Amino acid sequence: MKQPLLTFVDDIYEDLELWYPLLRLQEAGYGMRLAGAELRSYTGKHGYPATSDLLLGDARSQEFCGLLVPGGFMPDKLRRDAKVLSLTREFFEQGKLVAFICHGGWIPISAKILKGKRVTGSLGIKDDLENAGGLWVNEPVVVDGNLISSRTPRDLAPFAKAMVDFLESRAV
Repeated sequence: MKQPLLTFVDDIYEDLELWYPLLRLQEAGYGMRLAGAELRSYTGKHGYPATSDLLLGDARSQEFCGLLVPGGFMPDKLRRDAKVLSLTREFFEQGKLVAFICHGGWIPISAKILKGKRVTGSLGIKDDLENAGGLWVNEPVVVDGNLISSRTPRDLAPFAKAMVDFLESRAV
């Protein structure tokens, strides 16, 4: 049985950037746990609900094969949470998948894991990614080691494919 992925959730997450990868990963046989500050339903930017089934404080990187960080305004709030940052660093340091899209890059920026790495994200955070030491590239999806980044919901198909390809290449 394949290990699940972890994703962070809070209000004003970008609906498509959570649900498209979640469904695509489920098709590939991966589960996903949604970790929030509370066990409750959170509302996306476009009104779609997502219910956390794991408290952030209870999440352990060892129990997951990777991390997905969707965008929206959620990452700006969660980047201030020490547990979110330590989990992100743990996934990165363990060589596990760290995938982020659009404004989701704010969390890896604050986790200080982007120095010297090729990344992409929303044009709105290009300067933030570069100021964190990332090498911003204007491409639909960028893979640099275990970091997979993407720009916007328009790029979800190649983003999700890259995530599945990465996980399958590491499957035993």
